[in-house]
Amino acid sequence: MIAVIKIAGQQFKVEKDQTLYVPHLAGNAGDQVDLEVLLTAADGKLSLGSSVKGTVSAEILDHVKGDTVIAYKQKRRKGFHKKKGHRTAYTKIKVTGIA
Repeated sequence: MIAVIKIAGQQFKVEKDQTLYVPHLAGNAGDQVDLEVLLTAADGKLSLGSSVKGTVSAEILDHVKGDTVIAYKQKRRKGFHKKKGHRTAYTKIKVTGIA
């Protein structure tokens, strides 16, 4: 059984026991979260929209940061330059069940 879930405006295709990195979710490591389901497919049957009755539960494994992204701006011949960077926060989750 597979499902398509929505987290922070992004869609992810998930299966049971799959681990993935998603945008930061509130909660601590070990917490259970229920996710918004957009589509489910099992045994050749597809349900989507208002007919979706499935739920996806996941466990938060860890909170991590992504790679550094550098934003560099410069104006030539003016001596102006600035450099800023950031690391996006992600949450590592494991899908524990699709019902």
